[in-house]
Amino acid sequence: MSDPRITKLAQVLIHYSLKIKPGQKLQISTSPLGVELALAAYIEALKAGANTHVDLELPDASEAFFRLASDAQLDFINPVRRLITETFDASLTIDAEYNTRNLSGIDPSRIARRGKANAFLSKIFLERSAKGELKWCLTLYPTQATAQEADMSLSDYQEFVYNAGMLDEPDPVEAWRQEYNRQKVITQWLNGKDKVLLKGSDIDLSFSIKDRLFIECAGEYNFPDGEIFTGPVEDSANGWVRFQYPGIYSGKEVTDIELWFENGKVVKEKASKGQELLTALLNTDEGARYLGEWGIGTNYHIQRFTKNMLFDEKIGGTLHLALGAGYPESHSKNDSGIHWDMLCDMNASEILVDGELFYKDGKVAI
Repeated sequence: MSDPRITKLAQVLIHYSLKIKPGQKLQISTSPLGVELALAAYIEALKAGANTHVDLELPDASEAFFRLASDAQLDFINPVRRLITETFDASLTIDAEYNTRNLSGIDPSRIARRGKANAFLSKIFLERSAKGELKWCLTLYPTQATAQEADMSLSDYQEFVYNAGMLDEPDPVEAWRQEYNRQKVITQWLNGKDKVLLKGSDIDLSFSIKDRLFIECAGEYNFPDGEIFTGPVEDSANGWVRFQYPGIYSGKEVTDIELWFENGKVVKEKASKGQELLTALLNTDEGARYLGEWGIGTNYHIQRFTKNMLFDEKIGGTLHLALGAGYPESHSKNDSGIHWDMLCDMNASEILVDGELFYKDGKVAI
């Protein structure tokens, strides 16, 4: 029997997250494992009057591509993808994994090269999003692979996923609107500030947020959601951070990441596992060694690490720093072919903003 929360999720995604209107062009992307949610979203999009294109990714196609593609194929820009990026009104991506580690045996330099080739499309995507021309949302359909990665049974993982999205609430949309209001209080306090100092056993880092804008995230671009973020001033980061949680990129795990910043740039990087991938990705392009995002998790429904950043960056009591491309709506100017979020536990740390205590031991203190 189908889980009724799937229909509820589809309704939230189409009508609240993407706010689909008659005549709009919508792309829905997923794998064959995600067709139940994709079909429910397609039906809701039809009811809303959208013209919808569904893109199904073949199992193992990504691994085959990175193993066999020539340099010319790695650099090739799919004209269909370009058309969608430049002209569609909305995009819904439903992550439905067969194997979260299917790229583990791929040469990191090939992944980095592909990212560099697609950098200009990513820039167009982000710029159109910032202008309000393109609505997008990323969500997840629970599969055995993602459940196993999170060390859960499928049934337990389904409960985790839907609880994180507040889909058990009588009115999930109203619950997310209330979350937005809570976030707005914090962002209004932060906007207009300048100097940020993060101190703790795993972090001693400073940067500027002068003239940058904090964005509230309450279920529109990610689902589930629960964070606020901005883009630090590009040349302002100085200090050191160690990420207790592994960084995961294209299914590859990098553990015990340490970064040293000078005038905004990562000048030294270290990892106990995955050093080659870490360095290769940081060498993708000039912007890959600079911060594109500083985010703070506000979703206290998420209480465990699952090796999926869609959920993990939202954990209440954590912050995340992303190397690479920033979001133009935050006034970030950093361009890159990568955007790589890394997660830091802040339950024994504090954040000072313009000398005032803003955050302590995993909670906002203002």
